[in-house]
Order: sequence, then structure tokens, then C-alpha cells
Amino acid sequence: MINNKTFRKIWKKFWNPILGCGLLQWVIAIFMSIPIWVTYFTSRKKYIGLDNFKKYRNKPAIFVFWHGRSMMLSPIIRMRGMRGYAVASRHKDGRMMAKLQRLFGLRAIYGSTSDGGISVLRQGVRVLRNKKCPICMSPDGPGGPSMRVQDGALYFAKMTGAPIIPVCYSASNVLIQKRWDRYLVVLPFSKIVCKVGKPVFVDSKASAEEFEDIRKNLENVMVKQVRDLDAMFGLFKVEQDMTANRFKKEMRAKKN
Repeated sequence: MINNKTFRKIWKKFWNPILGCGLLQWVIAIFMSIPIWVTYFTSRKKYIGLDNFKKYRNKPAIFVFWHGRSMMLSPIIRMRGMRGYAVASRHKDGRMMAKLQRLFGLRAIYGSTSDGGISVLRQGVRVLRNKKCPICMSPDGPGGPSMRVQDGALYFAKMTGAPIIPVCYSASNVLIQKRWDRYLVVLPFSKIVCKVGKPVFVDSKASAEEFEDIRKNLENVMVKQVRDLDAMFGLFKVEQDMTANRFKKEMRAKKN
């Protein structure tokens, strides 16, 4: 009898090379996009602060959202006319998700705060300065800690003068995945409420203390967004400070 640990190892050895194939990633991305579109078109949608989105959707701006709240933002920004770039992990999972985002009008900038940080910063600044279009990113990705704003988006804003726009959504009919980021899967025929916050600017001459104050204030705004929206639907309160590694360890400990 093969135990679960051995089965996972065999499964990974079988699937990892396959999932690394670019063509297969495109096929998977296309199939993943279908239920997202079905959910979007069968759901009722309400927008709060939509003027903030309309003002900056085709300008140099940094749209930020929590890692676990990305699913429905893809069709929303597509249907609302945004074309831009999204920061994606260099890992094969990240590359597959980048292909999914490409189907919704977002090209990839590969890197993260933990992998390729300098490279993604250079690319992002180039996009904002030269191509004059927005960037989308999760300030708590790709592995946490959850709902904690890391510095990347603020550096983009400081170096280019582009505003940071916090975005969040919640819904009535959802599944909350057992992951470190409590990824919110919205089901068809839901009511979706999406909130776009006011722009946050970072002065190019901001001191370290001022920079940290802005970071904390942005984090507080984004946490309040998700708390207020989830409270509308009585959803599970997503915890802060969870990381992917810590979550895996806790899950293993529960099984033993």
C-alpha cells in the first residue's frame, strides 16, 4: 500500500515536467478562464469607487489586491477596459497564471520580492514610465505573509510618481480554499461587490519613516476593504501573517 507522502512524490515527478510545458500551460489557462467567465456573466455586480478605476485604468498606476482576491478581478478589469501588466512568479505555476492573465489583457512581468526583485522593479518602472500603462500586483504574494503589504508597490510609486490604487471584492456564493491566502473562489449566480479605493501617492523624497507610515496606512486600508466586504456576506475572517510554508507545516502537523 502506497502512503500519501509517497503518492505525492510520485505525482509531482509525473506532473511537474508536464506542467512546465508552455503549450500545456496555455491549454490549462484557457480551460481555467471558462468558469471565470461563466461566473462573471451569471453574477450581479456592484461597484464602489468605480470613478477611481476609470480615472487610472489606462494611465501609469499600480493596482494592488490581496493574493487571495484575484479571481474575479481578471474579468472585471477586462470588461472595464483596462490593458496593462501584472507581476507574476517565475515558478511554473506563476507562468501558467501569467498565461491566464494574458487572456484577460494583462502581460506578465516576471519576478517577486523573494525572487528576481531587482529585475521586476526595473521592468515595472520601465512600464510605468515608458509605456504609460498600469501594473497589477499582490503586495502579499507569492508566499505571504498574508494581508501584509510588502514594499514593492511603494517603490514603484516612489520611483515613478504613479499612484497606488487598492482594489478588493467579495461575493455571496463562494468557496474559501484551504490555502495560506484563503483564496476566494466565487461561484456562478453570486452577488459580487468590488471596491476601488482612493489613490495613494509616495513622494520621491519620502524618508524611511514616511515610507513606512504610507505602507502601514495602505495596509490598513486594504485590510479594512476585505473586512468590510466580507462582513456584508458573513464570510470567514481571513487571518493575517499566514505564510505558505507555515500553512503547509500546520497541515502536516494536523495529519500526524
